[in-house]
Amino acid sequence: MLIFPAIDLYGGKAVRLYKGDYEKMTVYSDQPLSVARDFEDKGAKWVHLVDLEGAKLGTTPNIEVVRAIAEGTGLLCEIGGGIRSMETVERYFEAGVDRVILGTAAVTDESFLRAAVEKFGDRIAVGVDIKDGMVAIKGWVEKSRLEAFDFCERLQKIGVKTVICTDISKDGAMKGANHALYKALSEKFDMNIVASGGVSSMEDVRALADLGLYGAIIGKAYYTGDIDLFKAISLAAQ
Repeated sequence: MLIFPAIDLYGGKAVRLYKGDYEKMTVYSDQPLSVARDFEDKGAKWVHLVDLEGAKLGTTPNIEVVRAIAEGTGLLCEIGGGIRSMETVERYFEAGVDRVILGTAAVTDESFLRAAVEKFGDRIAVGVDIKDGMVAIKGWVEKSRLEAFDFCERLQKIGVKTVICTDISKDGAMKGANHALYKALSEKFDMNIVASGGVSSMEDVRALADLGLYGAIIGKAYYTGDIDLFKAISLAAQ
């Protein structure tokens, strides 16, 4: 299993939200590039980036920070947050990003999703953010009418290879990941499943790795020191 340490960007800084609430934001670093370099020093192969401003606005306000991380480290970079047009996808690839994550647009604009997957293949991933069993959109502000597993079924048929699945109720809460959800997803679908939200201990890492998942995202637990990133990467690799 791969470990994807995360940097959530807002105003050029590395921040974390509590359960997706923009009013409950903690700034962890003014230097996201330094954070990314620490990930690399600890053995990470990937960095998971989220532009929280982009998620709200549908723009790329932090693209120069993203470019600096792509150019200033040897990490593979994936990014999500407000990517709603082919132009934005291409702008991120031009900035050195390796994989783009579609969220709201994958729900609201299936023709765009299909076109992106057709053009870029497995460089397109989809973020499935789950709230009460339904898919949430627009930076988790709105709940759609799509049942999460039905949506994943649709994604698999379209040819999406990687799904980043976040249980919003667990995100940033440091109370453990929803293991049952990820077990069900991994058993039902042939896509690469990445667990996100609530990965807050080495026990979480071990349990998710035992499920045979493709990856797990570590966010707040890295910043608080609850997870030693080097040890987590080593454990997951086993």
